Amino acid sequence: MSNNGPILVTTGKVRLSYAHLTEAVALQEGQEKKFSASFIIPKSDKKTLEKIATAIKMATQRGIETKWGGKKPPKLKLPLRNGDEERPDDEAYADSYFINGNCKSRPFIVDEKKHEYISIEAADEHVYSGCYVYANLSFYPFDAAGNRGVACGLNGVMKAGDGEALSSRVSVETAFGDIKTEEEDDLDDLLR
Repeated sequence: MSNNGPILVTTGKVRLSYAHLTEAVALQEGQEKKFSASFIIPKSDKKTLEKIATAIKMATQRGIETKWGGKKPPKLKLPLRNGDEERPDDEAYADSYFINGNCKSRPFIVDEKKHEYISIEAADEHVYSGCYVYANLSFYPFDAAGNRGVACGLNGVMKAGDGEALSSRVSVETAFGDIKTEEEDDLDDLLR
């Protein structure tokens, strides 16, 4: 983390949520489309939290020097948030902090061996909301439309392991398990 270059942090193993890694989306109508994700960090991961806190302090100091007229704004927006306070009804965020990162161009997405996925479809299949990743993030000060703070840019993720999907989407078997296809009827006829 140099004084002039990007302020980078590679997290420990975190849980991926609200993953929009392969297709840019606008989170609200009229907003610019971006690639984005939320990273759930266990409160026990002191090493990652310390690295993020240091990066936020550095970005804040950079903002004081370059964007905010030499002083820290009174209501500075910061990217690290407490899951227990901001998402008390979401079990996935319990006893955790989280940070949202975004970028305008597609972030890199690599597997456990640091190989990029061959296709967008493969990346979508293997890196999903609920799996575990290491994330590479950039921190920088912003001053836009009266809002001032430290933002978190998303550079890329490396898959670290599978986890229970964080999605309300049902499986094909759940949705259509009780419907017999022609192929299944033909098989039943053969077995009789």
